[in-house]
Amino acid sequence: MQAKLRIPMDRRCCPTPGRCLGIPMRPSRLAALSDSNNMPRTPEREKKLRRIPQVRIMRKALGLTQEEFAAHFHFPLGTLKDWGQGKSEPDTCARAYLKLIAQNPKAVTEALESSL
Repeated sequence: MQAKLRIPMDRRCCPTPGRCLGIPMRPSRLAALSDSNNMPRTPEREKKLRRIPQVRIMRKALGLTQEEFAAHFHFPLGTLKDWGQGKSEPDTCARAYLKLIAQNPKAVTEALESSL
């Protein structure tokens, strides 16, 4: 019977005890592990994260271009492009409006048409 090769646990290659493969990690990964502001993702931390509506996904599901989506739902085109590129995030009011559009775009369209 062959003896099991035991590789010593080393923080430079193994972030988790018991899962060491002896393969050195990249320097960027080592830096991330040693950063106190880079907390690991846990179910508790994920509950506290804000969910931001994915405008691009909503727009494509409705089959609209950026220009059409902006005109149809009365968003400034530049703001919509900034959200899509991740340059900015929707504020609380815009997030609520986007959530309504995602849940029932037909009702939002009807409400907008009746108010004009």
